[in-house]
Amino acid sequence: MNKNIIYGLLIAAVSLLTFSSCNSFLEEHPRDQISEEEAGKSPMLVYLTYVASLYTQVGANGGGNGLQGTDRGLYDLNTFTTDEAMLPTRGGDWDDGGLWRGIFKHEWGTKNDLVKSSWDYLYRVIALANQSLDKLNELYEGDPESAVYPGYIAEVRSFRAMYYYYLLDMFARVPLVTSSSMAMEDVVQSERSAVFNFVRTELEESVGSLNDAHSNLPGPYYGRITKPVGYFLLAKLALNSEVYTDDNWTDVNRPDGKDIKFTVDDTEMNAWRATVAYCEKITALGYTLASDFASNFSLKNESSVENIFTIPMDATAYTNEFYNLIRSRHYNHGNAYGQGGWNGASATKEALDAFGYGMASVDPRFDITYYAGKVEGPNGYIKMDDGLDLEYLPSEIALDLSGKPAEKTAGARMKKYELDASATNDGKLQSNDIVLFRYADALLMMSEAKVRNGENGDAELQAVRGRVGLNDSMTATLDNLLEERLREFAWEGLRRQDLVRFGKFTRTYTDRPQLTNEDKGYTTVFPIHEDVLSLNTKLSQNHGY
Repeated sequence: MNKNIIYGLLIAAVSLLTFSSCNSFLEEHPRDQISEEEAGKSPMLVYLTYVASLYTQVGANGGGNGLQGTDRGLYDLNTFTTDEAMLPTRGGDWDDGGLWRGIFKHEWGTKNDLVKSSWDYLYRVIALANQSLDKLNELYEGDPESAVYPGYIAEVRSFRAMYYYYLLDMFARVPLVTSSSMAMEDVVQSERSAVFNFVRTELEESVGSLNDAHSNLPGPYYGRITKPVGYFLLAKLALNSEVYTDDNWTDVNRPDGKDIKFTVDDTEMNAWRATVAYCEKITALGYTLASDFASNFSLKNESSVENIFTIPMDATAYTNEFYNLIRSRHYNHGNAYGQGGWNGASATKEALDAFGYGMASVDPRFDITYYAGKVEGPNGYIKMDDGLDLEYLPSEIALDLSGKPAEKTAGARMKKYELDASATNDGKLQSNDIVLFRYADALLMMSEAKVRNGENGDAELQAVRGRVGLNDSMTATLDNLLEERLREFAWEGLRRQDLVRFGKFTRTYTDRPQLTNEDKGYTTVFPIHEDVLSLNTKLSQNHGY
């Protein structure tokens, strides 16, 4: 695949500047292979060294890293803690000392490796962004007439704001570290509302200087933070503002979105109207729903008219990996294509019910989203080792399948991304770009915000449903929207945030009883790992832990 775009320059960026890890979440020291003097000689070298190099961190090829694609990090905490999917124990497979059962049941404690790796990853990238911003501001001070530095600075500020958005969403009370020169003793913990205001201000002040380009499309802005990405993040902030401005999420008393004010185009409006306004800006930039739902996840999905922000993938050009398909499918399913299969991730019974599986009318997205029943491979139906056809049994799913007849075959498996038969490295290096943000979400955000504001959100909901042939005029209610978001965004890493916003994250569902005191909401925020607290005694544990 010929992708003659800026991501092709990232290989050069990595060769110019590489980064090393360390134990402190504040420190990240680059080992320059070119001098700062050389790096500042041309706008292209400045871009490659201080901007493009950051994008190599968005995807990853190892566990605990990347916004999505790998395992034991952000995606797992936002997916396998919910009613959408689980990693069931299958005898000796997926036991891992009870790790995955604990994640699903919200029994992660304060020493969980996935929680620690997610925190470390987010702060490691923020440290790199701080270094870039410090240098870009220094260069701009030395050349105040430059036309390129303001745009670079706005892009890196927005990039860093996106990483703080994930910290805000998952950890709430976090240190705001904004300079690479900040000493550990100067680091203090900010309340959730302060982190929210920081992220909002950074995006509001930067978005106007970003380019209008669709960053999912091949070209000079491929894979970058552009104006529509900034507007999408602002819409998410507004939609979740009742959660993000709540400094004590365990008192069951949230602020009211109608009282939370935003200023959009010099007009003050409440959070719900601001959500709509930011999504309308995305529409005005030319986004629309793809006529074919599945095309957003196809091998050629870099041409999508719907995808807003993606992680560029190419089986030969990049090192970003995608574990989600191989982690879900049976070993023999992967073997049929000369690839891997880890026989794990499966849909929950709640997800099956949302899609209408086993009922008279099944949602059209089910067969696009899941493998269920017998599976046809490149040479006919895929076989088990005993010669019988492989057959996934969705309804047999349970958190612990050990010793059960369907131990190895229970569960509907991930199918949403088109299988790349030419993918290498056990199937991890594929050509489908990983979708992080897309326009269907903007439409459902608008629908939800209108309903919360006492307005009618039917049109946006019906647009999403009508795209897959569902012309049933479903009414936009909060219950209907939450269920629709599961059908539309299964496997996309959004479910935890949705459940928290709707006040449903801590409820009981199949195989997951509610924990003691969990009705207070303490598990809606992850704990700060004890190793982090030991580094800085000024930090305190999140409520309820």
